[in-house]
Amino acid sequence: MKTLIKISAVFLFCIICKAQQTEVPVMKYEDLEKRIQREKEHLVVVNFWATTCAPCVKELPHFMEINNEYSGNAKFKMFLVSLDRLADKERVLKFIKNKNITAEVILLDDIKRMNTWIPKFEKEWDGNIPVTLFYKNGEKIKFNDGEMSKEELKKTITENLQ
Repeated sequence: MKTLIKISAVFLFCIICKAQQTEVPVMKYEDLEKRIQREKEHLVVVNFWATTCAPCVKELPHFMEINNEYSGNAKFKMFLVSLDRLADKERVLKFIKNKNITAEVILLDDIKRMNTWIPKFEKEWDGNIPVTLFYKNGEKIKFNDGEMSKEELKKTITENLQ
């Protein structure tokens, strides 16, 4: 039995390591918008965060649990959009590895134009993070300003995957 547990642990570790990104794509707003729109067949969860944002880091384990739970669902996709500076890209990669981040991470290198693209995502967004947006069939269906509980995240996903 102990051998089976050890083999299972090694297998799970390999899956997690394989699923982690080794590179983070860098995008401008327009590229991110196109990327989200290409996912019209999916329920898309887009979380804006940063490695230096305590509430963001606090909620990420919930997002990873939910991402791992739904990752086998062909109609589900999650993007974690880092608002860290481009100069901190290596820190973001290290964070992904250390925190076992399995959702796709994108570095949004468009800080100078925040006042332009933030209202395009959501008029009510004042620029604070974390923020989570949900898209279904290419249309925004929910905006969550601030930290999101695991229960609320799961409820929103479950209601909209049907």
